[in-house]
Amino acid sequence: MANIRTLRILEYVKARKTCSMKELMEKFKISAATLHRDVTALVARNAVEHVHGGILYKPERDTRGSSSTYQERVVTNRAAKVAIAEKAIALIEEDDIVFLDSSTTVYELAVLLSKADFQHLTVITNAVPVMHLFSNMPTNWARVGLGGNYDPQLNSMLGAATLEELSRLNITKAFLSAFGLDDKVATTNHERQAELLMKVIGCSDKCYLAVDASKKGRRGLYRIADRSDFTAIISR
Repeated sequence: MANIRTLRILEYVKARKTCSMKELMEKFKISAATLHRDVTALVARNAVEHVHGGILYKPERDTRGSSSTYQERVVTNRAAKVAIAEKAIALIEEDDIVFLDSSTTVYELAVLLSKADFQHLTVITNAVPVMHLFSNMPTNWARVGLGGNYDPQLNSMLGAATLEELSRLNITKAFLSAFGLDDKVATTNHERQAELLMKVIGCSDKCYLAVDASKKGRRGLYRIADRSDFTAIISR
């Protein structure tokens, strides 16, 4: 998973389509060597193309041609995702057992949690980027990464083994997102993700759905839950 600065650079270039190296060094106040390392990482992920004197944004689709990459989703509507995360973290209390899903919206909540000052908290996730944040969290927190089969598009662990591990756990508060939310249901386009999120809802005392405005009014292939199954919907 890229560092936060690299993702900010990608977000900046995406908005402008192309940027000079000089502009990026001035914008992010970094040296040429540091920028070169970040750009090399972005080129390796096929997120940008290195052209003479700068970089060109290069949106990439997965092999099915229907969904954006995880890196692209991280920077899409990020301001709204951060605002949603700020609302969500206010719902977490000492001693909570928190589940965080693999959405890029909930990832922003994980970033905030990694800087929070709770004394006792348990964080459970199937999201690989969130697991990468475990080392930033206080050592007295319990941190549980679910195993299973790795899904590169969702950057998460899914499947029967993940469901089996989840079935043994209690969760006080779960934070999930969805591909779509209409006036009836929350949905996704991934069958195994739908299975996991349905299981999480069943294991949780409270479950919050975090969705930005782009998710509203659209519907994916697989049902996650009815709107009424969520404790609250957190949106921006």
